[in-house]
Amino acid sequence: MGKRSDFKRVEKDFYETIDIKAVQPLSDLGGCSYYEPCVGERSLVRLLDTIGLDCVGSSDDEIDARTITKEQVGECDYIITNPPWTRKLLHPMIENLSMIKPTWLLFDSSWVYTKQARGLSKKYLKEIRPIGRLRWIEGTKMSSKDDCSWYLFDVNKDVDYIEFVITGE
Repeated sequence: MGKRSDFKRVEKDFYETIDIKAVQPLSDLGGCSYYEPCVGERSLVRLLDTIGLDCVGSSDDEIDARTITKEQVGECDYIITNPPWTRKLLHPMIENLSMIKPTWLLFDSSWVYTKQARGLSKKYLKEIRPIGRLRWIEGTKMSSKDDCSWYLFDVNKDVDYIEFVITGE
């Protein structure tokens, strides 16, 4: 994914979520329903199925997650996705999606410590669930150089602090 390497980024930041470790921090959401706005090849949906989440709708190129509406998302408990990590795409997604439903987004853990994250985290960020490094390329044994986290964004944030939840071992 190229932040500290010579590897060329994949077009549209299209990195499939293939590592089972990615969904373990969300296992307490089992039984909930969600919409997946950056579905790609449905790899995240398949992983979330293993922990009992129900995907009630999805979209990708045909509906831009930066402008998707509540009507398009429909009835569900959450929006859950691994969005593009490019900030010019990610930040508008955070703003739009968190206005529709509580939104779980999977991206780099270091984001929360940047100046550009301040306004969004103060306004929408409710919870962070760190994961560590994930494997993104099928067939490789190498994990990424960046730690990842699930971020819960919600316009109806009811706390004045961010909750860090450490799960697993």
